[in-house]
Amino acid sequence: MPDPLASSSAPISAADPQQAIAQVRQAYDRLREQIHKVIVGQDAVVDQILMAMFCRGHALVEGVPGLAKTLLISTIARTLSLGFSRIQFTPDLMPSDITGTEVIEEDKSTGVRELRFVKGPIFANVILADEINRTPPKTQAALLEAMQEHQVTVGGMQHKLPQPFFVLATQNPIEQEGTYPLPEAQLDRFMFNIRISYPTADEEVEIVRRTTSGARGVPESVLTSQDMLAVQDLVRQCPVPDHVIRYAIRLVRTTRVSEPLEGVERPKLVKSYVGWGAGPRASEYMILAAKARAILTGSYHVTAEHIKEVAKPVLRHRILTNFNAEADQVTTDAIIDAMLRDVPIEGAGAAEKKQMDAVLK
Repeated sequence: MPDPLASSSAPISAADPQQAIAQVRQAYDRLREQIHKVIVGQDAVVDQILMAMFCRGHALVEGVPGLAKTLLISTIARTLSLGFSRIQFTPDLMPSDITGTEVIEEDKSTGVRELRFVKGPIFANVILADEINRTPPKTQAALLEAMQEHQVTVGGMQHKLPQPFFVLATQNPIEQEGTYPLPEAQLDRFMFNIRISYPTADEEVEIVRRTTSGARGVPESVLTSQDMLAVQDLVRQCPVPDHVIRYAIRLVRTTRVSEPLEGVERPKLVKSYVGWGAGPRASEYMILAAKARAILTGSYHVTAEHIKEVAKPVLRHRILTNFNAEADQVTTDAIIDAMLRDVPIEGAGAAEKKQMDAVLK
């Protein structure tokens, strides 16, 4: 049964930003309502997955078994009216099992044989790469071209993937036996590294009540694929003041301990425990994520607070800690907390305020 709210609302268009933002905010509230018919709690995780998708980004979701990672991703795909495909990564999975392969097909009427490409499960809008660290690097690398170029190449022929296209990968952070950790180059392709924590006591009571009674809800569609593309365009159009861009870049450059840093004193945790810092892609993703965060909150004005809200999922998989951090049990989240506390935010100048006032009128 279609969602009456979704069917009665006009399609989202990025041509009128102010009206589009109001539509996105209303759709966002309906999305959360539909998702929570199935998923209990995890508001921050839902927000981060939606932000990544609105930015045309991919996300790596980490959590121990039993936290409904797979169910959450499939539910979100359903509420967005997107084609969904789940790929269970195993040690014997081959690249062709993901991308597809060419087969010889014979025309029975003429007897002519020709090669025909049979599409693999990657030809969908939302790809759930379940337990991505369970498969060898050769198969992991099959995702690289798809994630970056939104196409696959088989037999010298390029095949475009459907749009929009997202890879949402899951992995278990505690069980490392028989796994193949993702190389840094592939980790950097993921916009967000999202951590799912244990539910609260009250949330767990509700989870048990739902799963043991058969009272699980059925989510309804809220946005179409065309709406998703319009929201992605809206995010790109959202203006960002120069001082916010400089703050995001200052955070990223603070992690690069091998390079000098002007005007900012690196936090002690960064100097002591960081071995290698984040690259320029972190700066790009931080600004895009801040834009999406602003729009989801109903604003067309990106602030430094929005940067702070997205810093952890953007940076935590791009900061490589050294041996001292492992020995002292210092996590990347603790390092990012120190950066957000100690790295200053420079105020907007008069010219920037005038620029933003003109945009918002």
